[in-house]
Order: sequence, then C-alpha cells, then structure tokens
Amino acid sequence: MAASMRLLVRRAVRLSHRNITLTAAGAAARSGCCRGPSVCRCFSDEAEDRSTHFGFETVSETEKAKRVYKVFENVAQKYDIMNDAMSLGIHRVWKDALLHVMHPQPGAQLLDVAGGTGDIAFRFLEYIRLQEERQKRRAARSSQTPSWQDISNNYSTEDESRESRAVVCDINKEMLKVGKQKADSLGVSAGLSWVVGDAEELPFDDDQFDIYTIAFGIRNVTHIDQALQEALRVLKPGGRFMCLEFSKVNNPILSSIYDAYSFQMIPVIGEVIAGDWKSYQYLVESIRKFPNQEEFKGMIEDAGFYCVKYYNLTGGVVALHSGFKL
Repeated sequence: MAASMRLLVRRAVRLSHRNITLTAAGAAARSGCCRGPSVCRCFSDEAEDRSTHFGFETVSETEKAKRVYKVFENVAQKYDIMNDAMSLGIHRVWKDALLHVMHPQPGAQLLDVAGGTGDIAFRFLEYIRLQEERQKRRAARSSQTPSWQDISNNYSTEDESRESRAVVCDINKEMLKVGKQKADSLGVSAGLSWVVGDAEELPFDDDQFDIYTIAFGIRNVTHIDQALQEALRVLKPGGRFMCLEFSKVNNPILSSIYDAYSFQMIPVIGEVIAGDWKSYQYLVESIRKFPNQEEFKGMIEDAGFYCVKYYNLTGGVVALHSGFKL
C-alpha cells in the first residue's frame, strides 16, 4: 500500500514539474525570451511526447513503449528457446558470470527487473542454496570441537538470519506468466515472487533491496536515465546495481562476423522458431542503438552510483556493468 501511495506521489510530482515547465515556456514565448533551439524545442507541441528510436526507426516515446510491449508479448512463449538458438547457448555462461561476480550471501534480497522468465532469479536462489549448504558443512565440522566463541557466534547468527528472496519485476504480463510456469515446473516457490512493474516507476519503497539486476532489458527502456535513478532509489545503502547487456565488440574481425550473424541469421532464426521476423529484427537493431561500454558507465555514474566498472564478455558482445549505492 505504501509503495502504491509513493508511486502516485512520484507521478504527481512529475506531472507538476511538467506543468511548471510548460507554464514557464508559455511565459517565455510571450515575452520573446527564447534563448536557443534546444530551449525552444522543449516549448513545442512535441514536449508531451518526444521522439526516440525503436531499433533504427524514429517513433514517439509512447509508440516505442507500445511496440516494445508487443514485441515481448509476441515472443514470450519462445523466449527461452530463442535465447539458446540465437546465442548458441552462450547466454547461460553470461548469466552464470553475473552470479559469479555478484557472489550473493544468504539473506540477500534481490530485485531482478525485466526479469520475465526468471533466469537470473532461479540462478540467484540456487547460488544461495549452495552457499547455505557450504556454511552448514563448515558449521558441522567446527561444531565437533566448538569453542565458547563458536557457540556464541552460532546463536547470534541464528537470531540475525533472514531468508533470501528474489523479486522478479517485469512490465510484460506474458513474460511473467512464462516465468511462473517455469517456476512451477522446477518446483521453485520459496523466496520467489513475481510483480508487474515498470523499470521507470518501480512499485517498491525506498531502500528495499541489496542487489538490483537487469539482464538484456535496459536497452528496451524508453528513459534509461530514469530507470537508473529508480534502481538507485530502491537499493539499500551499500546495495549493488548489476546490468548484463549487449554492447560494443572491439575486435574488428569479431565485430564483422558478429554483425553478419546478427543481421542475416537472427531474424531468420526468429521466423523459423518463433514465426516472428520483425521482433528479432528490432532486437538486433536495438543492440546497435545502445550506448557503448564507456558511455553506459558514465550514465550509471551520473545516476549516482559509485565504484562503477564493467567486464567485457565474449569480446564485448556482452558487458556486465556494476556499481554501488553509498
């Protein structure tokens, strides 16, 4: 309830700011004090719905949001199969690398945004389970000849322990539906929840999560800067932002092979497996429109994160960005 109220308040504040801007714009126009093209552009009728890119097309922001939703609605049922087919299974290695770098500990609270079919959440919960088993084995070995300090530590650990949980948040109901079906088939339910939500206006209170992940989703967001600010808001102080996304290949030979494969093969695979050429043509184009590693690093820093770094995977086909909220 509190999260819903805060979401309404944020929307009201955003609308009031927009109204103030438009009122000021009207006054400026009447007084003839327009100072340049960049300012004048904000005062035009386009201010309500600016243009952006949808792949290589230029569309309105509203139109992009609708089209992106439709893309993932169309591909939801074949999404996981297509990931294996398009990446030749390498996406699994990239996601495992994300968990290895994350190295979450028992009790961690994860928010996986654009998490749709649950790949990151399932890996997170399995990683936590293995960590808990290791801790129990260590405790069992040490309890054979425990010291008073060990006994004291065990009691305090039991008192302070909390269950890890993973919240999968996605704007697309069809993707979440597929994720829930996967969870049921895998028998995974403890510590896992599914929430319909927009990355640009997350339905959560401030300072709620230890880790925020978004894998192959942020390039589909209309306002990336806004999504990054929301990530910062919902993370606890000391929390970690992690983004896995297609990026820029630096090796010229690998880059030419990658481009040829992307444009000539992926849409064809999409047509054969999912019966959808256009959606996968968009996905290929959207990768080329996304900022490169250094540019995206700068955007994360501008949002307020610290210690931002990135790791190139498969020669830069994918980059893993990480930053902390201090």
